Amino acid sequence: MELLQALSDWQVAALLRRSAILYPLVNAAHILCFGLLVGAIVTLDLRLLGLFRRHPLAHLGPPLRRMAGVGLGLAALTGLLLFSTRPVAYVENPAFLVKLGLIGLGLLNVVLLHRNRHWRRAVEGGAAHPSVRAAALVSLLVWTGVVIAGRWIGFLQ
Repeated sequence: MELLQALSDWQVAALLRRSAILYPLVNAAHILCFGLLVGAIVTLDLRLLGLFRRHPLAHLGPPLRRMAGVGLGLAALTGLLLFSTRPVAYVENPAFLVKLGLIGLGLLNVVLLHRNRHWRRAVEGGAAHPSVRAAALVSLLVWTGVVIAGRWIGFLQ
């Protein structure tokens, strides 16, 4: 709890709490960054599941992965800023904890997908193996859950 209190006492957190404009801007940036992350992931997952077949995965995959990475990094940064304003309340919020758990599951899914020997074959133009398609379906469900849990946070405050 001391670490959470120290984070809450951080000057940036105090500034965000006091500002009528800064907190909403960081909140909007968080949503936009998360939209970048989820938009890239959903597009890639849908391609792996068979949509957009005219567009080779070899062309779509690399930029979508980079955009998802940028979105993740920026969403994490803006999320930390938002979290710093009320860390004790957030760690007691079940929706926040579900969101964090689902983000962890989504990241684990990405790691497992990229370690899957069939992933490289799919990216190089081969057919998506059922294990790759299953990972894409899990990804769609998990990241949708993250969005729902994120929206749910405010209703439990």
